Amino acid sequence: MASGNIKIHDHSRVSPPSSTPQTSLSLTFFDLFWLRFHPVERIFFYTLPTPLSHPSTFFTQVVPTLKTSLSHTLRHFPTLAGNVVWPSDSPNPLIKYTLGDTVSLVVAQSEADFDQTLDKSPRNASESRALVPHLESSDSHAEVLSLQITLFPNRGFTIGISTHHAVLDGKSSTLFVKAWSSLCKTINDSGSEPESLPLAKGLQPFFDRTVIKTASELGLNFSNDLTEALAKMFPQENSDGRCLKLLPFLPRVEDADRATFLLTRSKLQKRVLSKWDLESESESKGVSKPATLSSFVLTCAYALVCIAKAVHGVEADKEKFGFGFTVDCRARMEPPVPDNYFGNCVWGLMVDTEPLGFIKEEGVVCVAKSTHGKIKEMLDKGVFYGFDGQLSKYETWIKGGYQILGVAGSNRFGVYETDFGWGKPAKVEIASVDRAMTIGLAESKDAKGGVEVGLVLNKDVMDLFRTLFHEGLSNE
Repeated sequence: MASGNIKIHDHSRVSPPSSTPQTSLSLTFFDLFWLRFHPVERIFFYTLPTPLSHPSTFFTQVVPTLKTSLSHTLRHFPTLAGNVVWPSDSPNPLIKYTLGDTVSLVVAQSEADFDQTLDKSPRNASESRALVPHLESSDSHAEVLSLQITLFPNRGFTIGISTHHAVLDGKSSTLFVKAWSSLCKTINDSGSEPESLPLAKGLQPFFDRTVIKTASELGLNFSNDLTEALAKMFPQENSDGRCLKLLPFLPRVEDADRATFLLTRSKLQKRVLSKWDLESESESKGVSKPATLSSFVLTCAYALVCIAKAVHGVEADKEKFGFGFTVDCRARMEPPVPDNYFGNCVWGLMVDTEPLGFIKEEGVVCVAKSTHGKIKEMLDKGVFYGFDGQLSKYETWIKGGYQILGVAGSNRFGVYETDFGWGKPAKVEIASVDRAMTIGLAESKDAKGGVEVGLVLNKDVMDLFRTLFHEGLSNE
């Protein structure tokens, strides 16, 4: 079986050890928001010395070690081997692990040029898609996790991960991958498989759902607005309230490029703060000039404005943009939720930048100012402040023909520390940014304090984006 430059070597199922107890977890209101959202897909790229990256050695030594450590890791994360289901007698869906449940693991081989794959400059967006596993879902159930290991003979390999967003957010997903890599490295370093593999301190997941208050306890009045909004977006799909099939947020690969760009905050911060009081942004009046701006604010403002100007430059009629992002609520709940809570604990915020503000001459200042203002409002008044207006604002954006921009990942996850025993990643991509107009963030592999920005754009838009991105920085 082959797909393009990919040849499937093996497709197996990996289970937790048989002693792993069966378990089920209810979905909280944080989880339910993502119930039919597209999978979150990441790819870790690793170089590997020639003896280990030769097919005969890789498939007989490296892959078995990855499989064994995965099984031991699933003992600590059993729900990842389970499924999202919705029993007829349950008011909400559940994540259920039953003895015999497994994780899909595809092992493949690629004939593509690995050095070209590692290159962060624009390349065909479809290339990464071949390295990402499919996550199965149907009306009645949905897988939680699927994996793909792809060998590039005599050069390196990739690990592609697809996760169900209703089960785990970015912090939880990263916790699992770090736990897996830690156990794998332990086996590598010891040269044998210990009888019991405990997780290192800080990598143990916390599953207790009682730490998450219900929406009503938080004073949030949920309705069917979200379900209705999704039904309007995908009218051909099953809109049954109990349907678990993931909605078809199809990846953009036709005539599209994927690339990764690097930003550092120092010069950008000086520029934005120097013009802070010159740009009067009506929605963010009263936001006093801060002493510093976070890397998140500066990165989003600069990257998203470059995207907006590139899109507008190629298609002049596209001039209205909106920006939303999620924040980790663990430390912001009362009482705080443990940092290793395993599930979703993120909440979306809609930024108040004027729709034409992204393409203004000083759009970076406009977006930075309104993003900083939204974060300050959240810190001062609580993460759920203004909840009632969020969905109506989103509907206004949709009806107004806005291009909605988003963010995935974080430069605080430490993805470049993920060492399975053969070294740290040469590159990490959030593949699923091609399913929406989203940028993927990670800490820089090479530049201390830098942020990597991954994105997928139409080829013409990417060409203009690259020009605007580099010219804007060279003018600093």
